[in-house]
Amino acid sequence: MADDTSPTARALRTLELLQAGPGITADRLAGKLGVSERAARRYVGILREAGIPVVSVRGPYGGYRVGRGLRLPPLTFSPAEALGLVMAVLDGHHDAGDPATLVGGALGKIVQALPEPVAAQAEAVRRTAAPAPDAAAARPDPDTTAALVHACAEHRRIRLGYRSEAGGEWTGDVDPWAVVVRHGRWYLLCRKHPKGVRRAYRIDRVRGVDILDDTFEPPRDLDPVAVVEDHLAVGWEYDVEVVIDAPLERVGPCLPRAVGRLERVDDETTRLTGSTSNPAWYAEQLARIPAPFRIVRCPEVRQAARALGQRLLAATESPHS
Repeated sequence: MADDTSPTARALRTLELLQAGPGITADRLAGKLGVSERAARRYVGILREAGIPVVSVRGPYGGYRVGRGLRLPPLTFSPAEALGLVMAVLDGHHDAGDPATLVGGALGKIVQALPEPVAAQAEAVRRTAAPAPDAAAARPDPDTTAALVHACAEHRRIRLGYRSEAGGEWTGDVDPWAVVVRHGRWYLLCRKHPKGVRRAYRIDRVRGVDILDDTFEPPRDLDPVAVVEDHLAVGWEYDVEVVIDAPLERVGPCLPRAVGRLERVDDETTRLTGSTSNPAWYAEQLARIPAPFRIVRCPEVRQAARALGQRLLAATESPHS
């Protein structure tokens, strides 16, 4: 790979500066590149020879800019910008309208490279769109996420620093299997040492990542999303069992996997077993079931379901009764 002082690297840096600051003068370009004006003009010439339409305007308000056309000029993203764009597409809660953010800056480069009519429409949407952020979403650090993705891809063991929901901090070695996005939250699925237990950790709570020399082999036929869903459904404070008077095929599509495991009792009955630390949330999920059901284990979820039912009944009463 070429270093930062090679002609290719300098030419790419020149392109990035032109895209970020249309109208930049030769002396300002030279200053940012750390070269003479003559050298800066030479790098502009390299871009033109590569087919990139760099235009220059004379006069007090002139300078260099990348011309528009039907063919997109090459875009150069930093690793953090590239990962930020991927993360924004996957979970949809990054602030793409703020040019000061990673995603906003990367999006600005794309808009700048578009043909004028398309760019105008895209920029209008960018200025006027009002995103509705997901209150439950959690934004992990892109650099931390990048390090975890790299360790997963290279099958390299890592030393993980972590802060739990309760505020306790620990450091330990794990084998990172996969990074999984679930409902606006990012998880690291891994095997924790020394006991070799399977865990799923919130990446926004990761405080440090050190990639070690040791390697590992992940489980064969691993389905990371299914494993994370199953993992998040067990091991919580309250164990739950529910019997549903409906076949498994009817119940399955109505419930998220995080509530627990569904199993067929017979052709007309399904059993749900799971656990939760939030009985009110669990009761709300049970309300999705389109059939009669009985909570046979967990008084806390029974009480939460009763309170939910009373609240719904109260909503149906006439204000004049």
